[in-house]
Amino acid sequence: MDDTNRGQENAHPPAIVEVRNLTKRFGAKLVLDNVSVSIEKGKTTVIIGPSGCGKTVLIKHLIVLIRPSSGQVYFEGRRIDHLSERQLSRVRTHFGYLFQEGALFDSMTVAENILFPIRQNYRVKNWHQIEDVVKAKLAIVGLDGFQNYYPARLSGGQRKRVALARAIALNPEVILYDEPTTGLDPIRSDIINELILKLERELGVTTVVVTHDMKSAYKVADRIIMLHNGKMIADGDADHIRNHPHPVVQQFINGQVGEDDLAVLRMNGSAGSAQFLPRDFEE
Repeated sequence: MDDTNRGQENAHPPAIVEVRNLTKRFGAKLVLDNVSVSIEKGKTTVIIGPSGCGKTVLIKHLIVLIRPSSGQVYFEGRRIDHLSERQLSRVRTHFGYLFQEGALFDSMTVAENILFPIRQNYRVKNWHQIEDVVKAKLAIVGLDGFQNYYPARLSGGQRKRVALARAIALNPEVILYDEPTTGLDPIRSDIINELILKLERELGVTTVVVTHDMKSAYKVADRIIMLHNGKMIADGDADHIRNHPHPVVQQFINGQVGEDDLAVLRMNGSAGSAQFLPRDFEE
């Protein structure tokens, strides 16, 4: 049995989110090629792979921010990819999404950013109670007291933590993280890792993380899936991935350039021929 089938046939029930035979094309470009994944409830699934392999496209399908070219998406056993946007708005309240750059609203305070999904989905009557909710969400990520700050006053790590507080504003059952440690130094990255673990442990959420940061992947993952050229080529726990026989997996997790890429670099010109002096462009 190959590794992809091993991952699919030994899916870990109960699945809270599932994609079946998912294919996505953008014009002539095939991004996801017949991918099937079951996401186990209460666990952390990490999706790794090189840039452009379809990681972010896959997790956007989980809440139907992108609709499949073919295949189906299920949440708690109910198919959702064919629902209208109005129907999907209710489904999406069960999800939190941490965008790669945080995607905070610069014109809103920290508190207003966290309130945004609440205002979008509910008619608020008790605003004093809502202030307590904001305070509690910020306390979870270690930023209570920052309610009146604007994003421009925050560090990159603080912005990510505020965005995470917003992602959990509606008490989601599933949190999706798109490259949560990108652009952060190792210490701030590890703070995000610890928060991912904290939310899984204390809130019992299901977690899906897209990342190229292997240190982060090994720390938070119950299960790691690797995509390559739109297909799953590896699926297992951290030890399984570390010892995986596929050369593409080993190149990725060890940060090694493949021979094909090296060949292109060696044959396409030299550094010397690309040098110039300012006077070369003067008359």
